[in-house]
Amino acid sequence: MNSIVRLRSLKLLTPAFFVLLWLAATPVGAQVTAFKQAVAEAASADDAVAAFYRANGYEPLWTDPGEAARARRAALLDALSGAGAHGLPLNRYDPGALMQQMRAVRTTRDLGLVEVALSRAFLGYARDVQSGILTPSRVDEGIVREVKYRDATAQLTELAAAAAPSAYMRGLAPRTAEYRALMKQKMRLEDLIASGGWGGTVPGGKYAPGESGAAVIALRDRLIRMGYLDRSAARDYNGALETAVQRFQLEHGLEPDGVAGPSTVEEINVAPQERLKSVIVAMERERWLGDDRGERHILVNLTDFTAKIVDHGQVTFRTRSVVGKNLSTHRSPEFSDVMEHMIVNPSWHVPRSIMTKEYLPQLQRNPNAAGHLIITDRRGRRVDRGAVDFTQFSTRNFPFDMRQPPGARNALGRVKFMFPNRHNIYLHDTPEKALFKRESRAFSHGCIRLADPFDFAYAILERQSDDPKAYFGRALNSGRETKVELVRKIPVHIIYRTAFTTPRGRTEYRRDVYGRDARIWDALQQAGVALPSVQG
Repeated sequence: MNSIVRLRSLKLLTPAFFVLLWLAATPVGAQVTAFKQAVAEAASADDAVAAFYRANGYEPLWTDPGEAARARRAALLDALSGAGAHGLPLNRYDPGALMQQMRAVRTTRDLGLVEVALSRAFLGYARDVQSGILTPSRVDEGIVREVKYRDATAQLTELAAAAAPSAYMRGLAPRTAEYRALMKQKMRLEDLIASGGWGGTVPGGKYAPGESGAAVIALRDRLIRMGYLDRSAARDYNGALETAVQRFQLEHGLEPDGVAGPSTVEEINVAPQERLKSVIVAMERERWLGDDRGERHILVNLTDFTAKIVDHGQVTFRTRSVVGKNLSTHRSPEFSDVMEHMIVNPSWHVPRSIMTKEYLPQLQRNPNAAGHLIITDRRGRRVDRGAVDFTQFSTRNFPFDMRQPPGARNALGRVKFMFPNRHNIYLHDTPEKALFKRESRAFSHGCIRLADPFDFAYAILERQSDDPKAYFGRALNSGRETKVELVRKIPVHIIYRTAFTTPRGRTEYRRDVYGRDARIWDALQQAGVALPSVQG
């Protein structure tokens, strides 16, 4: 009896110890029956868990005395203890409670309950680290991304067959280079915060080369702490400080003029805790996006105002973009789809919301307003504006369609890139080229406008033509609306990242244009995610 008491006091006490006790005191058949009954009862509340145990005859995955089960337990407890490295809520998994439950085993029924508890803990962690802890559309209606979830029963089966449980657990998280880089940045920021952060902030104002004073010194010192400037005793805004400001501006989506104006100072003064929030949110978003993005895909980052073509993980083309205005009716949604074709010399079929909310009031004041648009009836016949009393119509009963024919001033420009979707969002050219010179470029009704649409088209068509420029030019020069099918369809991912990494290992940050990341962070906090200083 004394030896049993001593064993129970050991920190590494496991259910295998109790199995040995029952083998000595209880008929084996009774033990097996009681265990299976307990597992079946406990698993019945979860269809996936119940299906797994039915399929394997209610055999133990975690609690038999063998080395394989012990390795699975160790791998699971280690993964749960390290959940914070993924920006997951530590209290959600509570490995300590699982250990306590294992130590408290006294009966075969207790062992069956532990068995199922471990399976549920594994599935909860696996789902969270693979696909995120939040449902995107519940956080913000503009995040319409469809998250892919793994089959839970299949995951338990995979784990049972895994030769190296620890490696299997590590492989649950996204395997993208971006996710790994974000994890490293999270660790760096946590270490930085623990060591005091970036020091004092810079007084508000505007500081330019040649100036000096206490504020310039504060700017110098903070940029040194942030890693943009080597240590310096200079007390003026010299060339090195100007270069450091430009580097900071480039990595934060600001105009790189080397002048620390109000917007630049505001970004410099953002605390590392706020940057850490952006990184943790980006990790959650990376889990939503998943691993399979296509060896060639198009990536539109709304906060960065860019559209990129990515081949085998490398950006091969990049252009500036304009995205939806920060209005509830105009914000660009986040989703993934597949580009199927492009239309050269497109007509613009005015969306009904724009027809009734923007153009109908103009027509009611002046039937000849918006003369660049053709008004047609439901049969496609052109309407004589002078014969219509537009004041009799409202947003509900407006019976016409409106279309702008192809041309240089067409709202869609000379080409649009189509990935048919229920949101009616696509990429396109625009005659409003001046907007691309702006630092912040949220001006559209929701679609993505491209600064270099022709070059974008050439890059896309290079996979199906030896001379993509001439191929595209023939359709363009015809002046006719022409549909060009893509031989190889291209996945399109419209994302929203206020923190993202570069191939050189740097982390860049952007403003939360629509406030979506702030809402995600609030939801993560409600789910139990906390910054290190307040981690419970």
